[in-house]
Parts: sequence; structure tokens; C-alpha cells
Amino acid sequence: MHAVRRAMWLGAHLGIADGLPQAVTELTAIHGEALQIFSKSPQMWAGPPIAREAAEAFRAAVRAQGVHATAVHHGYLANLASPKKFTLVQSRKAFHDEMLRAELLGVDGLIFHPGAHVKSGEEAGLKTIAESLTGALAELPNGKVRLLLENAAGQGTTLGSTFEQLNTVLGLVDRPDRLGVTIDTCHLFASGVDFRTDEHYGRFIDLVRDTIGLETVRAFHLNDAKAELGSHLDRHENIGKGQIGLEGFRHLVTDSAWNNVPGYLETPLDEDSYGRYAEDLATLRSLVPELAAPAGKAAPAPKRGHSSKAKGS
Repeated sequence: MHAVRRAMWLGAHLGIADGLPQAVTELTAIHGEALQIFSKSPQMWAGPPIAREAAEAFRAAVRAQGVHATAVHHGYLANLASPKKFTLVQSRKAFHDEMLRAELLGVDGLIFHPGAHVKSGEEAGLKTIAESLTGALAELPNGKVRLLLENAAGQGTTLGSTFEQLNTVLGLVDRPDRLGVTIDTCHLFASGVDFRTDEHYGRFIDLVRDTIGLETVRAFHLNDAKAELGSHLDRHENIGKGQIGLEGFRHLVTDSAWNNVPGYLETPLDEDSYGRYAEDLATLRSLVPELAAPAGKAAPAPKRGHSSKAKGS
């Protein structure tokens, strides 16, 4: 992250089907300040190598366009908590590869789902995640990209749906210089944490402070929720159109605790346009009195290929 101000940096997850630098251009067109991407298809264990020239072009575009925060989101296949040896080996290999790709791109964070214990039990699963991360960090001792565990909605045997679980992993690895947390607001709400009223938001802040610590939160996924509080369903909705509503997001984007923290949209999109992202960003800015939403520019209609992300994660 490259600058400080009294507000959250707002942006979105964009596809790279038209090239890495084009994602930066499309972010600027929708008035985004923070960019999250997949570095490869999220449904593949490994992707084609990123050419050094392409990585350098991406870094240059980020600098030139004044993007304030960047992240790669890990794919969907890896399970760093798996009790199955083959799956765990594959997952750790894929995670190492994604770390290398993130380092090459020069992003701030690598966001990933902690994993699922698959009936091996919570304690065993959390221990396996910690061992996976300890090994990953040992393989890249001089890495600069921060690894960000994303909270889960709590479906099935997924881990990380409570801040206590996330704190357990952070404590076992004990590398605050390299680890952090991304809070997905839809997942948070689905896991049973309400933050829509002043009272509930205060309880949420206390919960974070008393477990992982406010300083450990390095990014947000800003998504409204289709399903009700505590549903454990990962179903994203556009900002203000779901069960969370505008007041929940007003608390987040106006809280000085999150100054200089990026908030990435992963809300539903139309088939061929990022226009709904532009609308959601304008809605979020309208909640912050000192932020004037730019006007007069239409959102582009980019080609959305395999690296675009329109569903919850």
C-alpha cells in the first residue's frame, strides 16, 4: 500500500483475460483504487508461467495509474487443511506456485481460503493449515507478499469462520510480519456476525480487537449477502441490495480503524460489463461524506474471460 488517507481504499476483483495491464486500465475506468485479480484460472492447480515482461508491464501500470493496493486471490482447488496426503501435497505445491506468481507481480497480498478439515476435526485442521503456512514461508524466506487468510461463511467443514479459529492459526505460525486476514463481509454475516447497527458493529470491533487484533486486518471483500444472518451460505449481492444493507457498509467505510485498508468488491456482474462494480463503488463512496464520487464516465464493457470473477469466494 502506497499512501495514507482517512478512508478505505475502494476497488474490485477484475479479470485478466485481456492482459494484466488491461485490468489496471479497467479498474481506473470504474474509478477503483484497489485491484484484486486471479493470476491464473481458479479452477486449475497450476497455470501457464507469467512472462517477466507481462509482470513488469503490470507493475508499471499499477504505478502509472496510482493504484493504492493490489492482491492476488488464490484459486479454489487448494485445501491447506486436508487430511488426505495427495490433496495436501497438491495444495501446498499450488500455494507455493501462487506465492511465486504474486511475488513476480509485486502485489501487496495473496488472499486465500484457509481450507476444510474434511471430518478430521477442527483442531487437526487448524494445525495442518498452520504447518502448511509455516512450510510455505520457509520456502520463500525473503518474500514480501503478505499471506491473507480469508474468513469463511461456515459451510460444511470449512475452517476460518470464526476469529478464534483464525487467531489459532496466526498464533501457531507466529509470523505477524508475513500474515494477515481478509474479512469478507458476506462470509462474516453468513457466519452469524451482525454489524448493521451501532451496537452490533461495536461488538464486531471488540471481537476483532480481542482475537486477531485490528492491525491484522489487511483487506476486506465488500459484498452484500443474499442469505440471512447466520445462514452459512456464501451468496454475494450488490451493495445495499442484500440482507446487510447500506448501514452495515456505512459503519465499515467511515471507521478510521480501516484507513488505508483496501476493500475489494466481489459483487454480481452483468455478462459483459463492470458497470455494476461502478455503481457499487459509487454507492460506497456516497456513504462517506468527504468522498465525492467521480461522474461523467461510463463503465467499460470489457471482455470477461476465464480469469473474471463474478461469484462469491
